[in-house]
Amino acid sequence: MANDLEALRHETLQALKEAVTRSEWDAVRVGVLGRSGKLTMLLRQLGQCSPEERKARGQELNRLRDELTSLVEQRGKEIEELALQSRLEAERVDVTRPPVLAPQGLIHPISRTIEEMTILFAKMGFNVAEGPDIETQWHNFSALNTPDHHPARTEQDTFYLPPANDDSEAQVLRTQTSGVQIRTMLTQSPPIRIIAPGRTYRADHDATHSPMFHQCEGLVIDRDVTLGHLKYCLIEFLRAFFDKPDLPVRFRPSYFPFTEPSMEVDIGWSRQSGELGAGADWLEVLGSGMVNPRVLANCGLDPSEWQGFAFGMGIERLAMLKNGIADLRSFYESDLRWLRHYGFPVLSDIAAMGGR
Repeated sequence: MANDLEALRHETLQALKEAVTRSEWDAVRVGVLGRSGKLTMLLRQLGQCSPEERKARGQELNRLRDELTSLVEQRGKEIEELALQSRLEAERVDVTRPPVLAPQGLIHPISRTIEEMTILFAKMGFNVAEGPDIETQWHNFSALNTPDHHPARTEQDTFYLPPANDDSEAQVLRTQTSGVQIRTMLTQSPPIRIIAPGRTYRADHDATHSPMFHQCEGLVIDRDVTLGHLKYCLIEFLRAFFDKPDLPVRFRPSYFPFTEPSMEVDIGWSRQSGELGAGADWLEVLGSGMVNPRVLANCGLDPSEWQGFAFGMGIERLAMLKNGIADLRSFYESDLRWLRHYGFPVLSDIAAMGGR
């Protein structure tokens, strides 16, 4: 074999030996056997040789081409096997090792509070009722004995939506879930015992108010329902929710258009330390009262036969008090650091709470 062919053979063998990846191997193959490869160019130069030299030179080139082709293919298979072994080693799983669990999501404090309230009231026989976020003014105001001149019906306090047509009345984003109470009394026959948690909307925005927030209202309609039933229901709920069996609870006279008599409900706390159930101070947490007879009549119920009580509370407010959250706006800022701190594990057990 001529010296130049022997040099090409040695150079190719060394390059194949050093190639450890598919791309390096392919570069060697193309550089020697490709259309512009070194061996291919030597074969094209045979036409410049004399007939005697062409025969001997051609035989040497063909033998070298067969040898190098075989060596290139063999090295290609070796590199593929090495790559497969490396991949298998990297993807090997030790089934005897404990699993590495992916980070789990957390339940938002508002969702958690709704779940807790639902469970506690369910233990007292309440069902959950729902209604639309977009309400008619009749369901949201008029049926609840709220007159046209009431401040809650102004555009500064309520979000109004354009009428569907010239003959229809403007609808509103509900300012309370009381519309669910009205719809329930219109569609169900007493006795009724429901809670209505859900989103509500008012034109407020500061550390303690949000344009969108959550409320939970309750309604009981039956014969011989008294103020004593209302007080017992709310005292039991508040003491179970805050997990304080001796939590002081105070009922204070107030006014709401849809209840008569009406009462604000306060719980004992310490203004200095912020601890619930301690100190000589009081903190308002919800409103309540006996359903106004006009509201019963608006829903087709005879006030001389049926009576009941209703209550309403802010879900964010209770969540803030229970979990030590200072600013209402932080509930909606989508801050993962905040949620990791105040959120609850998905599998946390709340079914056993309130078992008093």
